[in-house]
Amino acid sequence: MSLRPSLQVAVIMRRERVPGAMSHWQPWRWVLHDVVGHDLAPHAEYFGTAPQCLRQTEDEQIWLHPGFTVELFKDDPEGYYLNLTSPDPCWFVLWRMEEEPAIADEVIAVPAMVSLSYHDAGRWLDAQENVDQVKAPVRSGGMDGRLRPNPLGGRDQTPQTARELQRLARPFWQSGFGEHGQSARWATWPMTKRLQAF
Repeated sequence: MSLRPSLQVAVIMRRERVPGAMSHWQPWRWVLHDVVGHDLAPHAEYFGTAPQCLRQTEDEQIWLHPGFTVELFKDDPEGYYLNLTSPDPCWFVLWRMEEEPAIADEVIAVPAMVSLSYHDAGRWLDAQENVDQVKAPVRSGGMDGRLRPNPLGGRDQTPQTARELQRLARPFWQSGFGEHGQSARWATWPMTKRLQAF
């Protein structure tokens, strides 16, 4: 079992009609609708363990995909910092189209990974993957009050070097997360101390 801080989320994908002339070539498109469940535990009790269609109409389909683990890695503080200090922190979701129908009667978009790191999203895009983002909620239950950046202890500066980022992250990773990745206290990492707007 991982000792990294983590939380469980579910991804909601939406199939919608393409409007206008573009619908001649592609009548449907898949988009990321939302990332939910970060504040609901145990995750499986709320969302189950298998993908399910939440709504199907002539104009859209909405699918819930539960059971994604979002982990924080201590070697990527800059990726989280860039996301969390942006005007709109967000979830990044890598998704792929099925090659053969496995979940429904026809192929659907299936999420593969979820991250909070700009660097992860950049790597996925460089690999020509489908990556969408959706705004993270004001308060993310599993990380409430633990990830909102307070750069350099409140000073209006940005860490300039990897060494400085590692120095800032050290108290976070040594603060003791409890056993088996359950967060006992995350608030000691200055860069991610005050997640008020996440």
